[in-house]
Amino acid sequence: MKANPDDIKVILATDCGSTTTKAILIEKKGDEYRQTFRGEAPTTVEAPFEDVTMGVLNSVSEVGELANRRLVTEDGQIIRPSTETEGCDIYISTSSAGGGLQMMVAGVVRSMTAESAERAALGAGAIVMDVIALNDKRLPHERIERIRNLRPDMILIAGETDGAKTDKVIKITETIGAADPKPRLGASYRLPVIYAGNKSRREEVSEILAGKTDLSIVENLRPTLEMEVLLPAREKIHDLFLEHVMQQAPGYGKLLQWVDADIMPTPGAVGLILKRVSERLGINAVGVDIGGATTDVFSVFSGEFNRTVSANLGMSYSISNVFAEAGLPNIMRWVPFHMDERDLRNRVKNKMIRPTTIPQSMEELIFEQAIAKEALRLAFIQHKSFATRLKGVQQQRTIADSFDQDAGAQTIVQMLELDLLVGSGGVLSHAPRMEQTALMLIDGFHPEGITILAKDSIFMMPHLGVLTQVHPKAATEVFEKDCLIYLGTCIAPIGNTKLGKHCLDFEIDLPDGHTEKGSLNAGDMRLLPLDVGELAKVRLNPSRSFDLGKGRGVSLEATVQGGKAGVIFDCRGRPLEISEDPAVRVPLLKRWMTELNVYPTEALEG
Repeated sequence: MKANPDDIKVILATDCGSTTTKAILIEKKGDEYRQTFRGEAPTTVEAPFEDVTMGVLNSVSEVGELANRRLVTEDGQIIRPSTETEGCDIYISTSSAGGGLQMMVAGVVRSMTAESAERAALGAGAIVMDVIALNDKRLPHERIERIRNLRPDMILIAGETDGAKTDKVIKITETIGAADPKPRLGASYRLPVIYAGNKSRREEVSEILAGKTDLSIVENLRPTLEMEVLLPAREKIHDLFLEHVMQQAPGYGKLLQWVDADIMPTPGAVGLILKRVSERLGINAVGVDIGGATTDVFSVFSGEFNRTVSANLGMSYSISNVFAEAGLPNIMRWVPFHMDERDLRNRVKNKMIRPTTIPQSMEELIFEQAIAKEALRLAFIQHKSFATRLKGVQQQRTIADSFDQDAGAQTIVQMLELDLLVGSGGVLSHAPRMEQTALMLIDGFHPEGITILAKDSIFMMPHLGVLTQVHPKAATEVFEKDCLIYLGTCIAPIGNTKLGKHCLDFEIDLPDGHTEKGSLNAGDMRLLPLDVGELAKVRLNPSRSFDLGKGRGVSLEATVQGGKAGVIFDCRGRPLEISEDPAVRVPLLKRWMTELNVYPTEALEG
């Protein structure tokens, strides 16, 4: 795509999901770009249609009708360039149809080279089906059988630092060669395999895999223990996704000819826009997309991007897994009334076998949102354990590390340094009240210090991610003005003390000119109205038991921004501990939910 960005007035973008294809129109209004219309249609990658472009044209036609703009010709071609009444200047798309990009990765050591390979694949937007490593406690024939049975779209091999004299990466390559793997789609082509390991072993790897796979060689993911080089492998994954995987899916050959920029896997595009905005604003950000089967978590801290897919944590197909992994007590700690255990288990099973149903009563809604909080919490724990500093690197430890319980984990996700938390996915985006979305994010992620909360209004982050490739300005403007709905700011001191003991004094200068003052105790939550676009200066004075980022008992001044919910003070403590005693917990839950205007008062009586 070589068009001058200044000449682009109308942008059409689609995201071909596994069930729904979503189209949006972005138009230049004066000097800025705004998202104007949206349409959707069922994805048509499977029988009886087996042509993804049919779903694309149906969703685009709906956008055209809403916008009163003719976007498609009689013979099914997207009209370009734009005029006053028809066409667009560029058309772009992302895709996760047909299950998205499904990969296996292999490395010598599970927690080192194999983890680097997993990071490269996840960052490119793949679902990692399995991780093969010499120390994964499987016998060679078990690994071979696993590779044969899974039939991935692609395999990425990593292992050893450059120049290493061992033959371990050869052993893992021989396992893949012995499996003689076949691709998931298309029987007439060889499975793409990327080798990103010890460069002195490239010839041997080529000999082992010759005639069995379509081998590509890129730079070593871990040329030294202290260095991780992910970009070449990620770019090759993207190239092979377009050249091989996409060409096998029904109708994608035609779609590839339509678009003005490379089609990206949906999760990779979401990560791209989050990274772009994080870099432009100089902030640390976490994003989550909670779906029916999986929960994707994205983070950018100090410019370092990580993504994880929790394939067993979702709100419909995987809801039983959430229930089993979290456990009933953890889910019930968010429910402000008694519910029969047998009835709860039946509700969970019904949701799993009827994934498109939505809550029909306030009781069902509260229960579903309680499960969502646990799905978010568990997915974020997985993400933090994966988003770590490089393993295998010798670290200098000080005596202070002996008192740091997380020193061994070395996660780069530090909640005190988090500036922006963004939620998307049905249970978050379609919650009846904005305060419900805000509380799900707070209870799922336990933000610390001062954190801005937002949600993706209509799940347009994938469209904007691919748009960053051709028009970064338009992507960024639409993200900030139309994509994000700001929920407000969460202020959460770190520390714990007995319920009712003094936690925090605050003064906040509100836009109407008056200053609100208050004092909060441990276990309190407070909501102060502050609307979208409004800013307020706040002075916070924590007690000696609590820390807002400057140290225990140290005061802090900051500017906070408003949102649909407002400014939420969360003085329940960090780490967040909820009483197991219903006599203590239930009244507290009702108090918090009433204070934050989360549910109607009558609903909290059960």
